[in-house]
Amino acid sequence: MQSETSSKSSISFEDFKTQVIEDYRLAVTSRECSLLGRREVLTGKAKFGIFGDGKEVPQLAWAKVFQNGDFRSGYYRDQTFMMAIGALNIQQFFAGLYATTNIEQEPSSAGRQMGGHFATHSLQEDGTWKNLTQQKNSSADISPTAGQMPRLVGLAQASKIYRNVEGIDAANFSQNGNEIAWGTIGNASTSEGLFWEAINAAGVLQVPMVMNVWDDEYGISVHARHQTTKQNISEVLKGFQKDEDKNNGYEIFTVNGWDYPALIETYEKASRIARENHTPVLIHVKELTQPQGHSTSGSHERYKSEERLQWEREHDCNVKMREWMISGNIATEEELQALEKEVKKEVRDGKKAAWEAHVSPVKHRHQEVLPLLDKAAASSSNKTFILQLKKELSENKEPLKKDLLVAARKTLRYMIGEESDAKQELINWIESFTKDTQPQYSSHLYSDSQYNALNIDAVAPAYSEDSEEVDGRVVLRDNFDKIFEKYPESLIFGEDTGEIGDVNQGLEGLQEKYGEFRISDTGIREATILGQGIGMAMRGLRPIAEIQYLDYLLYALQIMSDDLATLQYRTAGKQKAPLIIRTRGHRLEGIWHSGSPMGGILHLLRGIHVLVPRNMTKAAGFYNTLLESDEPALIVESLNGYRLKEKMPNNLGEFKTPLGVVETMKEGNDITLVSYGSTLRLVEQAAKELLELGIDAEVIDVQSLLPFDLNQDVVKSVAKTSRLLVIDEDVPGGASAYIMQKVLEEQNAWRYLDSKPQTLTAKEHRPAYGTDGDYFSKPSVEDIFEKVYAIMHESNPGKYPQLR
Repeated sequence: MQSETSSKSSISFEDFKTQVIEDYRLAVTSRECSLLGRREVLTGKAKFGIFGDGKEVPQLAWAKVFQNGDFRSGYYRDQTFMMAIGALNIQQFFAGLYATTNIEQEPSSAGRQMGGHFATHSLQEDGTWKNLTQQKNSSADISPTAGQMPRLVGLAQASKIYRNVEGIDAANFSQNGNEIAWGTIGNASTSEGLFWEAINAAGVLQVPMVMNVWDDEYGISVHARHQTTKQNISEVLKGFQKDEDKNNGYEIFTVNGWDYPALIETYEKASRIARENHTPVLIHVKELTQPQGHSTSGSHERYKSEERLQWEREHDCNVKMREWMISGNIATEEELQALEKEVKKEVRDGKKAAWEAHVSPVKHRHQEVLPLLDKAAASSSNKTFILQLKKELSENKEPLKKDLLVAARKTLRYMIGEESDAKQELINWIESFTKDTQPQYSSHLYSDSQYNALNIDAVAPAYSEDSEEVDGRVVLRDNFDKIFEKYPESLIFGEDTGEIGDVNQGLEGLQEKYGEFRISDTGIREATILGQGIGMAMRGLRPIAEIQYLDYLLYALQIMSDDLATLQYRTAGKQKAPLIIRTRGHRLEGIWHSGSPMGGILHLLRGIHVLVPRNMTKAAGFYNTLLESDEPALIVESLNGYRLKEKMPNNLGEFKTPLGVVETMKEGNDITLVSYGSTLRLVEQAAKELLELGIDAEVIDVQSLLPFDLNQDVVKSVAKTSRLLVIDEDVPGGASAYIMQKVLEEQNAWRYLDSKPQTLTAKEHRPAYGTDGDYFSKPSVEDIFEKVYAIMHESNPGKYPQLR
């Protein structure tokens, strides 16, 4: 398959010269942006800079074979590539450096990420998909080194799915799976476990992934001898090389990063192999440099010898390309000097325009607030102090947004107890300014589209008189069957997920029915299971990534937190990955299978819905809801619920459990008991036993932790009972503290309490093994009973004498 840019043998020398000169112009432009960008940081206009200088030439070669529909999953050195594919211009580069919050001016993140983190727009204004096959795509970068790798596997796997699974509407996403997912990473970051896990996964899956390793011999200040065995990642990976006797493996290429013709040839080969055969490729780009060191935080002269620095000056890829152009009669010294002078001016002009666009809106609001401070001073007994604030603000010729708000809010302090029109005008301005400005930093944590999961109406399970009672796992299995029939783009994968139909047979027989591409086993590698899901969801598929047990989610928590949970936020709503993560937890045996890291999950995964159904019908309803939405979610199925009997609904695939809605399992008047998941059954049993002593507890199933009780039904219960106990399997201060904050602070339940609100949790340690270990590690029925009784005793010792 020929690349979009014809090879030099098929065009005239003059046309070839023109292409090379344009490439060199772009390399010089990118380098000038890096050099001037560093100065902008050092002068204080930008906070931090990390640039792509020294990596320009290989990125030009790469861009030539990057086609519409392809995806990049890279890191913060790829500015030249983004410029080469038309996704970044000079002004946008500097807007990113300045953290401009206008998405049109700074299209990668609207100022939410530091410069060097790039993204294209996958979504229309209404949150629906663009046609991704008609544009060149970059998945949104994250800073953690190698964190881009798991997602890269999924972006590549999507092409394999589209090529091999029939019935999917792929019009916006793929042309017969011909798209490549291209990764980039620094040589030092190949030391990260995520790199190795992803490389292995892609080799096993045989997906069209091309991995670029930019090798400049250093990771920050640390030399390659401390980073990589043999100081050579392609040498270490030789065992992954594909050969005639093996069906899976990599094609591995090495090429010098300053050798423009060799780079062109290498990238054309890599593109053809990956695109046609779905064979993964690794390109080790060696002998690169980093002219300004790692970042603006330090100087590389501190850790590089003068000999190394001299070598870098001589082998700088732009310098070497320039020498090659002159020696090959592509351009003269004079022509290149003229070009370089012209580019310097273009970059300076672009920087100036970006800065003006950045500060102009603030200057406008600056002029609004100054007269209001004058009016406030004139009407206040603290005129002198207010005028001083106004003077300081007026002398600030390039104020930040926060400077305006700080002055206005401090002015209000001097007007405490005063009433005037001027004060009200200032209050109105503060509220208006905050309303306009806060969303620039806080919007799109969740979807703003019509497909937000909270917009999906609830549908109750329907039953007939002869509805059969079955194991809960059968409800789940038959509902999954309906899902995979209804949504051809849906698929599920994980450890033991495929051939045996998961460890609890919730997918029994479905691989045989729907095939190995849709119901599939994976290796034991949780981070890339998540990455597969993220990447495929970013390309229009509806994956369900299964993590076998809740505790093992910790392997993937960094990817979930840094990548999936922040995706809509860090792109200001321009990308999405509606991945469903399936796991099971609680009430099994021992430290590693029955822990409950729910508090950590809740605090690290804002941006992902966290759902904790008490049975399999509720869980099935959550899957049905989420597949109509465009948001990611984690569903934690109750481990001890698969064999418990439930009625089989007759509207499988259609009933929907709503998010953020609690359910009252038992009404009562004396105390509100709040819990979720497996523990709920213990709470219900304790509530029955408490009735024998005349204590009528109300039992509430949370069901959904993120979001939590949007209708504020818990506080309504507390208003009735005047007492609150939260029961949880997490450690003290974990999910129970989160629930308490929601109920007491957000719902203001403190107003109705006659007793101290309390929690009953697991011990601080992980659960010990066995039935006794479970009993002494987590809340038991007796613990719940006695805790409730003690609360009632304190309230009415005459009616409820001390138990012990």
